[in-house]
Amino acid sequence: MLHRVETLAEQTSLEWIEQSSLTLLKQVLVDGIAGNTALVSSFGAESAVLLHLASRVDRSVPVLFVDTRMMFQETLDYQRKLADYLRLSDVRTVSASSTQIRREDVFGRLHLKDPDACCDLRKTRPLEDALEGFDSWINGRKRHQSSDRANIRPIEADENGRLKINPLLHWDREDIEAYFKLHALPRHPLVADGFTSIGCAPCTARVKSGADVRSGRWADSEKTECGIHVVNNKIVRQVA
Repeated sequence: MLHRVETLAEQTSLEWIEQSSLTLLKQVLVDGIAGNTALVSSFGAESAVLLHLASRVDRSVPVLFVDTRMMFQETLDYQRKLADYLRLSDVRTVSASSTQIRREDVFGRLHLKDPDACCDLRKTRPLEDALEGFDSWINGRKRHQSSDRANIRPIEADENGRLKINPLLHWDREDIEAYFKLHALPRHPLVADGFTSIGCAPCTARVKSGADVRSGRWADSEKTECGIHVVNNKIVRQVA
């Protein structure tokens, strides 16, 4: 009896949280409450959930994928596979120009001495350029991921005057896992190898059992964000 009650509670919780996210996405993508909107995705460990939800509302939503040119090959392969699987019709790959990279990171080692500058060069600025003309952008941040994200709201204003849409803010790891199974979504191949949050290859490590899901990003440093998500013009830091 207890098992049945727990199962029913889990199913009901997932149904509620799924419909909540779909409602917000419909308001943004169909009703246009946030103006011209793009979806930003890393095509990482959990990205299939948000992309699948969005595809149920509008497969033509512009999806911006920032290729830093330091990605895992598995991520690049997964990006193409998942986009095809979900029949997303407007996936745009965004990168810094070769000229910019040669000028600012000629030896490809900027991430070792100044990871913030590397993220700014390879991710933040290219994305900002790609978001020109958009009034808002959808992302996959969740409250459970870190203390920095614990108080995010469904719709926020970012530092550049755009609206930031957070459809997954209430989702936890159990919800993500349940949604993957319910819809038989393809997994990022590195998840099975111990990577629970996946960014650039040089700055991503396997996560130890029981550790925070994002602890493999910039491990052994204070850095917790790439710079896309900032507060008061500063890259957010984890507070212990």
